[in-house]
Amino acid sequence: MKRFFLLFIPGLIAGLLIILGGSKALDMTSSNEYCMSCHVHTDADAMWKKSSHYDTRSGFRTACVDCHLPPKGHGYLWAKGTTGLRDLWSKWTKKPSSFNWQDKKRLENARGYVYESSCLKCHENLFPAKLSKKGEDAHLYYQQTKKSSELHCINCHLNAGHYIEGYTHGSNSRFGSVSSAPKEVFKEASKVTEFRNYTEHIPGSSISFNMVAVPGGKFKIGSPETEPFRKADEGPARDVELSPFFMAETEVSWDEFLAFYVQTAAEGRTTDTEGLRKKQESATDAISGATPPYGQPDQGWGMGQRPAISFSYHAAETYCKWLSSVSGKKYRLPTEAEWEYADRAGTAGPYFFPGDPRKFEKQGLRARLSKNDTTYINRYIIYKGNSPSKTQTADRVKANPFGLKNMAGNVAEFCSDWYKEDAYSLYPAGIVKDPKGPPEGTEHVIRGGSYLSTADLLRSASRDHTKTEAWLRTDPQMPKSIWWYSDCFNVGFRVVCEFDEKTGNNSGNEK
Repeated sequence: MKRFFLLFIPGLIAGLLIILGGSKALDMTSSNEYCMSCHVHTDADAMWKKSSHYDTRSGFRTACVDCHLPPKGHGYLWAKGTTGLRDLWSKWTKKPSSFNWQDKKRLENARGYVYESSCLKCHENLFPAKLSKKGEDAHLYYQQTKKSSELHCINCHLNAGHYIEGYTHGSNSRFGSVSSAPKEVFKEASKVTEFRNYTEHIPGSSISFNMVAVPGGKFKIGSPETEPFRKADEGPARDVELSPFFMAETEVSWDEFLAFYVQTAAEGRTTDTEGLRKKQESATDAISGATPPYGQPDQGWGMGQRPAISFSYHAAETYCKWLSSVSGKKYRLPTEAEWEYADRAGTAGPYFFPGDPRKFEKQGLRARLSKNDTTYINRYIIYKGNSPSKTQTADRVKANPFGLKNMAGNVAEFCSDWYKEDAYSLYPAGIVKDPKGPPEGTEHVIRGGSYLSTADLLRSASRDHTKTEAWLRTDPQMPKSIWWYSDCFNVGFRVVCEFDEKTGNNSGNEK
């Protein structure tokens, strides 16, 4: 027995020291100072100190581990170990200047660094006494859908842990009140009497934009089966003949969209989507404009000449109808065939510039390019490889052979066609004249890559489609907005104008 105690007591003491030491080590390595000693993203500390989690009403200051680790008992030690190793590796292998803090702040990435269980540990009561009616509706929607969707607290509270300049939560009633456009106002739309490039003036505004005359012709829509990264919905390739049309040189900018937003202001500017829906259905002549967005649709990146984003396909169609009514011309969204024809601009390869997709080694979300390919892509396209994870103005790139900018990048673009995977196989035999896509469907075609796209998605034949349900997941309104997507920030559109008897029936372009 004596021998047992001689062995047990020292073992017990050693065990207690290990436990106490381990607990002390956990506490020491969980301080904000220790976290900041390893992190390469130096902006994180500054943005945290400007956030609502730093200077709180209760006086409690949320620490790094309170959000970026799960509560104890919920996989805490494993998450702490793996997170610590990841941060140490970043400290040893990366330079602070190489860290893309803007990219990490995007919702898609932030979800991987914030634990839902940690949010709910501190915010146990989602319906406090002072919560607004809209807040109650939003939290009720969250409770009803969180188990069946990817809805996360930070979908609506992305600004809580790290301050984001320009971030707005809730109904943005001041949206559209400030424009960067010049103040001189156009009285009439531009007059177009021949098939050549022109500059359109939006009457009642100071906004103008360039339209490019795209000559009609024949081309092969889709991609050959041998094209690298080809998907099944890109074939079978078909011969298509298109009539001439005008297409906007760039995507519709925020300045252009805000001209529509201001001139079509719904009376009272309400967010009552159901009431506005009924108003639109009963209207015959007037075009009702969009309700205020929920949040900041430009994501705080700035408006002006950046492409407009976050609005729905319905909003894009309504914009075209409004532009037609004020200009006396027939503006609309491009068909899928028109878009691909305009992007190819007389070329037949994967891109309208030199480049071989077989040189790309696809690794997750990254694509490695040869130096020559990188030079061409950077010259013509805003994409994942050269964008700071946000949209850019069109002056960053050169035009394609037709004179159109950023066809394959910056933002993806709505087309008028319904999407079907086998759409091309449904066309009749022979040369297809001015195809408009399937007669019905549930989602619409989207063409072109965006600032988030890797090089393989920039190919001329690459196709995608709207994802209405997923893009409205965060929207807590009941019913959801028909004007704004709450979860899609990389899609916009450019307009097409038909050259017909209406095009020349405009008066002058005097101011």
